[in-house]
Amino acid sequence: MARFTDNFFKKVENKTNINKETILSLADKLKGSNMKNEGALRDVIKQISLATGKDVSKEKEDKIIGAILEDKVPDIEKLVDQ
Repeated sequence: MARFTDNFFKKVENKTNINKETILSLADKLKGSNMKNEGALRDVIKQISLATGKDVSKEKEDKIIGAILEDKVPDIEKLVDQ
C-alpha cells in the first residue's frame, strides 16, 4: 500500500467527511481480505456509504465492484486532487 501523508488524509477528509482513522480502519479490513472478494468489497462500500451519509445504488455498487475486479481503478491521489 502506498504511503500517504497527513496532507493526503486531510484532503480526503475535506472531500468526504471521513477521518483518517476510519480510512485506515477500512484499509485494514481490505488488507486482511482479497481485493477480488466481492463480498468484502460490498461490505466496505456499504461502510463508506454509511460514513459519508451518501446512498450507493445497487447499480453504482455493481459498477464499482466491476471496475475493481477488472483492475480499472484510477489513481486515488489524482482523484483527491480534483
